[in-house]
Amino acid sequence: MSSPLLTLPGAVAGNGLDAPVAAHYGSFHGEQLALEAGDGFVDLSHRGVVRISGPDRLEWLHSLTTQHLTDLAPGEPTIALILSPQGHVEHALYGVDDGEVFTAHVEPGTAPELAGWLDRMRFMMQVEVADVSDQVAVAWRPVSGGKFDLVPRAELTAYADAAGPAAGMWAHEALRIARGEPRLGLDTDHRTIPNEVGWIPSAVHLDKGCYRGQETVARVHTLGRPPRRLTLLHLDGSDNRLPAPGTPLVHGGREIGFVGSSARHHELGPIALGLVKRNVPLDATLDADGIAAAQEVVVDPEVGLHVRPRFS
Repeated sequence: MSSPLLTLPGAVAGNGLDAPVAAHYGSFHGEQLALEAGDGFVDLSHRGVVRISGPDRLEWLHSLTTQHLTDLAPGEPTIALILSPQGHVEHALYGVDDGEVFTAHVEPGTAPELAGWLDRMRFMMQVEVADVSDQVAVAWRPVSGGKFDLVPRAELTAYADAAGPAAGMWAHEALRIARGEPRLGLDTDHRTIPNEVGWIPSAVHLDKGCYRGQETVARVHTLGRPPRRLTLLHLDGSDNRLPAPGTPLVHGGREIGFVGSSARHHELGPIALGLVKRNVPLDATLDADGIAAAQEVVVDPEVGLHVRPRFS
């Protein structure tokens, strides 16, 4: 479902998951600067949207996800994860409740699977689940650290007229990567646990009741160290290309992780996020398909040690 905003002046369509929206509108560096200055918006209308209604919705979501939601105030944005029984991240929900309905947006193409799973988990709870991706579009504005807007899809063009100037996904992704914020399915794989990619505490509340996968999260947080860690990669820019998502990262002749998303940042140059084994030295230069990659810490490999009890 291609965005109607691809008809805006200068719009160039993206590729891969982001093909339905604009990669840029003529100057992705200028668009980055505008976003950093707090101006404009980004079209994320290709993301899926799931709506959950009913009087039991917050209590029910609280029991299913990693987030504390029973006291969620209307209008307060939140991030919640759905984990497998083994603690692997299956869905990342960016949501808000308006007092009557909880609306969440997720990665492109994943809303039907999420809505189907949630529907099967209703049992006797008074909740209703609907995939409303064809009715509601998502946009992002750089206010208050970043604000997601939920826009009736039929009003997206009018929203763009009022919220401009438009910035594309290349600018949005460059700033996201520089902040060290992972994107599910690009910077994660089927084995990723929240501890590895910095989703504690932003998407995981450590002082709430039981939820699926909690045992793994709690054990790694309190007693151990994440088996892998997210790292920001500063790429050698002499070769004018970016590594593709999933490119193996190599150190000392061994594959020690993979590249997730990558972009060209207006100040940092070519950057990427990588998921590597915890014991890879922080100062090691890695190889990504012939591109040298220096590391900057996103997730501390010793994060588990910081919460262990100390005895004198």
